[in-house]
Amino acid sequence: MRIVAPGDGPRVVSLVPSLTEAIAVTAPGVLVGATDWCTHPADLGPGVVRVRGTKNPDVPAILALRPDLVVANEEENREPDLAALRAAGVDVLVTEVRTLEQAFTELERVLRACGADPRPHWLAVARTAWADLPAAAAPRRAVVPVWRKPWMVLGRDTFAGDLLRRLGVENVYAGHPDRYPRVPLDELRAHAPEMVVLPDEPYRFTAQDGPEAFPGTPCALVDGRMLTWYGPSLAEAPTLLAGALRAAHR
Repeated sequence: MRIVAPGDGPRVVSLVPSLTEAIAVTAPGVLVGATDWCTHPADLGPGVVRVRGTKNPDVPAILALRPDLVVANEEENREPDLAALRAAGVDVLVTEVRTLEQAFTELERVLRACGADPRPHWLAVARTAWADLPAAAAPRRAVVPVWRKPWMVLGRDTFAGDLLRRLGVENVYAGHPDRYPRVPLDELRAHAPEMVVLPDEPYRFTAQDGPEAFPGTPCALVDGRMLTWYGPSLAEAPTLLAGALRAAHR
């Protein structure tokens, strides 16, 4: 794996926590800015400036860092912010990730743009981990809330939905016209799902906050980073997610 030392590669600001982790692990020398939500690796170092959140980045602060490249995502970041960066002459790379295969392809594209090895060891391990996934038993019908007050669930065409499908979860709302539909709790219950999958992000569902809304239905509490991040976490995600899903049915 090629390690990019400070000053050797482009100056990069990442507006996506998943991509921040991937870049920091593969080419730590290139990152000069990241969002407040970029929590992995735990220590990005004093040279990485925080530029607020994914939905409200501090554009002037980003420009002050003189980046050669800003990496973003079409779902996580707002087009007006990206347009403002482009108007100031900054190269903005926008990813689109709605399936596992797209994640692998986009990660290679981002790492290549950062001057790093586009196929580092951790990415090869992740590909193998998902390729070697045992065939799932009969799919279990599930609803997958991602927010409450109001209740929102995974709908069609989502990265998290694709991961769950590979793990034997049949998302009740996979055919919904919206990607993240708002659905009243009574309607969620009326589907009589075999399981409810509750990630701890973006809404932090816990054993005390979420399962009580679905009495009598097994609830799988899953690590949101394993379910929604595309980066080094993909290497361990299939094992950890499968274990959480199995635990809900014990």
